[in-house]
Amino acid sequence: MPTWDFDTPGQVRLDLEIPFGRIEIETGSGETTHVSLEGNESYSRELIEGARVESHQRGERSDVVVEVRSRGFMFSLGRTPEIRLRVVCPPEAGVNVRTKSADMTARGSYRSVEVKTASGDIEIDEVSGDLRVKTASGDVSVQEVGGQTEIQSTSGDVALQRAGADVVAKLVSGDLWIRDAAASIHANTVSGDQRFEAVLGGTIEATAISGDVYVGVRRGSRVYVDANTVSGSTSSEFDLGDAPQEEAPDADAPMVEVRAKTVSGDIVLARAPAPAQLPRA
Repeated sequence: MPTWDFDTPGQVRLDLEIPFGRIEIETGSGETTHVSLEGNESYSRELIEGARVESHQRGERSDVVVEVRSRGFMFSLGRTPEIRLRVVCPPEAGVNVRTKSADMTARGSYRSVEVKTASGDIEIDEVSGDLRVKTASGDVSVQEVGGQTEIQSTSGDVALQRAGADVVAKLVSGDLWIRDAAASIHANTVSGDQRFEAVLGGTIEATAISGDVYVGVRRGSRVYVDANTVSGSTSSEFDLGDAPQEEAPDADAPMVEVRAKTVSGDIVLARAPAPAQLPRA
């Protein structure tokens, strides 16, 4: 199993690409980045032998590049070929991942994360800045995002525990679930359901064809509701009107504008019982 150790002072950026298998990233102490590649059979080991693994210093930033690309048609009479890429880097690194079907896990806190995959599942602990994910059928699970979140998915499900800034999500048949949202959500699904457990402020634009929409608004927030469905049902703890509801005595309380539209999906609007208190992973 080949391994590399790079001195990576300052900000670290990881640029990782493998075709299939598994990508495991975690943060450690110090200013060193450790990389290892492992293949389970001859084809994957052959690809690792031709891998590009290197580090570059660009001003105050350290770039670490790992590139393993498939060549031609994959054929194996033995086990399904897999490549395991493992990276241990300093905290708050920027991460850019490209893969066809590799699953990815990122443990620790990262400055920013961008992932493009066809079918690999994605699990991320914490992103202090922005998160961008584009996937076809892979599921996405994220604990916390401090910056903006942009997610595109065809059939994969998306679960986000905490969203500190705006979320833009476009899904086809996958479900979207956000537990704690501090800002706006702009979500569009076809048959996927949308469920937002506790929203604090901003604009919630939820559009679906046959998917259901659930929006829970935190107590203490003022609410404006504009909900419409063609053949689905609508259930609301708020009056569906054109004027903001002054349920909160504090005029400076955050305003939540809920604009939900479906064709045949149901819409449920409710008060979140309390601010979400989540244990950190």
